[in-house]
Amino acid sequence: MTITFIGHGYVGLVTASVFADLGNKVWVIGHTKEKIENLKKGIIPIYEPGLAEIVERNIKAKRLLFTLDYKEAIPESKIVFIAVGTPPKENGEADLSVVLDVAKKIAKHLGRYTVVVTKSTVPVGTYKKIKTIIEKDKLGTSSFDVASIPEFLREGQAISDTLHPDRIVIGTESQKAQDLLVELHKPIDGNYVLTNIETAEVIKYASNAFLATKISFANAIAYFSELTGADGLSVLKGIGLDKRIGREFLNAGAGYGGSCFPKDVKALIAIAHAYGYDFDLLRDVEKINRNAILNIVSKAKKLLGGNIQNKKIGILGLAFKPDTDDMRDAPSIVIINKLLENKAKIKAYDPVSVKNAKKILRNVEFVNNSYDVAHDSDLLIVLTEWNEFRQLDLQKIKKLMKKPLLLDGRNIYDPKIMEELGFSYMGVGR
Repeated sequence: MTITFIGHGYVGLVTASVFADLGNKVWVIGHTKEKIENLKKGIIPIYEPGLAEIVERNIKAKRLLFTLDYKEAIPESKIVFIAVGTPPKENGEADLSVVLDVAKKIAKHLGRYTVVVTKSTVPVGTYKKIKTIIEKDKLGTSSFDVASIPEFLREGQAISDTLHPDRIVIGTESQKAQDLLVELHKPIDGNYVLTNIETAEVIKYASNAFLATKISFANAIAYFSELTGADGLSVLKGIGLDKRIGREFLNAGAGYGGSCFPKDVKALIAIAHAYGYDFDLLRDVEKINRNAILNIVSKAKKLLGGNIQNKKIGILGLAFKPDTDDMRDAPSIVIINKLLENKAKIKAYDPVSVKNAKKILRNVEFVNNSYDVAHDSDLLIVLTEWNEFRQLDLQKIKKLMKKPLLLDGRNIYDPKIMEELGFSYMGVGR
């Protein structure tokens, strides 16, 4: 089957590459000449384990094609996926300007019957706007349907999530569109949720909002446990073993970040407001997450005796999660900037995200490894749970530091072992 993806970010490029690997001819349309030329050479703009190999393999097989030209890809495609960004406006609403602009361009190049699918995360009812635009701008007698297939990819595990998803949500208006989309997804292992488009659009926001809520609940319990003398991690383990609750995403730490949770929680609050509902629960989720991030700064001050001016603080991990170079809404940004406001001196290391971090963070010394971070530091703070940090020679780390103080924002170390090694250790909820 010939299909097209418009957009080559995490969602567009990963999903397009996987469908090409499954034997389809897949076009990817971008809007920046330099990026498209790089993609044609197999140079990808994001870090995702295993993706470069899949892209290279399918470029060689001539199944994965990159272009700036809509007329080159759209007319021969049975399905066109819109996978562009929907960043938040100042009021939290999703900015649909690129989505709607793309819809206009699609309309002008439709040939055969085509299903136009939103992969982008969009507010409920967006499909109606897309449909109206295409109806107005399409040429001749070309026919189309609109649909919604939300993505549920985790950065760092996106290829596996595409091939083996928990569910495949397909929202359509017609049986013809549904049949075609089910056919495309047949090689993919997952439970189908076949529904109307409004439901599909809401499922995406509801999923991310629930996961964000679970993380904020874990951080609230962790904070409460610290106040009461309870072990927050044991509390979370105790409730997470209940099958009705589940253990995943029930982890205390330095708060959530990334390209989805912060943006989608804000968007769902704004969408609910537009329908006359004040989503107080999600407002509290945001507040708790903000406090969890700022609590790391408070803990740093406590470990350093209340004054962090001119203290050398080493940061281990910058990306919002491991196995990605994504710095979007990473908690490290807020934490580092708050430390800098308090006149601390910052050194930082991340295995893959330093290049992106340098575009965002100022007055930070970026170094080449964890031991360089530890050298002459008064305090180390772990902000991303990279596996390599779990394997550090902690005796060497201690010798390199000016003071053996470690703030574990992701609870990757055992407090008893750290104390036996001679560290003054502080985690979250412990």
